Amino acid sequence: MTAICSVFIATSFDGYIARKDGSLDWLDEANATVPAGEDCGYDAFMASVDVLVMGRNTYEKVLSFGAWPYGEHRVIVLSRDEIVFPAEIPQCVTHSSESPEKLHRRLSEEGAKRIYVDGGETITRFLQAGLIDELIVTVIPVLIGSGIPLFGNFTEDRRLVHRSTKVFEFGFVQSRYEVISSS
Repeated sequence: MTAICSVFIATSFDGYIARKDGSLDWLDEANATVPAGEDCGYDAFMASVDVLVMGRNTYEKVLSFGAWPYGEHRVIVLSRDEIVFPAEIPQCVTHSSESPEKLHRRLSEEGAKRIYVDGGETITRFLQAGLIDELIVTVIPVLIGSGIPLFGNFTEDRRLVHRSTKVFEFGFVQSRYEVISSS
């Protein structure tokens, strides 16, 4: 069985996942408006995930948050360079320099059913490889003007089918899309 690859991410209204320097101050400010106990479906999503694959830049940003937010969830950090993980990072966090195709094949063979792909460059690489099945994007009602875009450049169009949209009373809009296979 082939693992499903999903994206669960927030963007500014103008499509950025972070400022040019990687800052998420705009997202922190927006999250302060979210009622206590509301997670916009994140916990349910994470409960359905077998493996989280993120890029090195995303991993470095996550380290700046303080405590490791993923608990004992299996996490693979993609990087061409070896990573020495701090002692406080759980043993379930590993490194890979595999291509998206090789990693997806290996994780599928190991029995993974759902892979969470995170980080702008990593998402783009998996999309270019035709591996992303689902995009769950939460749009935050703020324009930041410039920054790191969610999607990089593509060599061919990727068609999407809208599956659902949820509007939260505090202004977030979350849409779920299925990515249509190009084959």
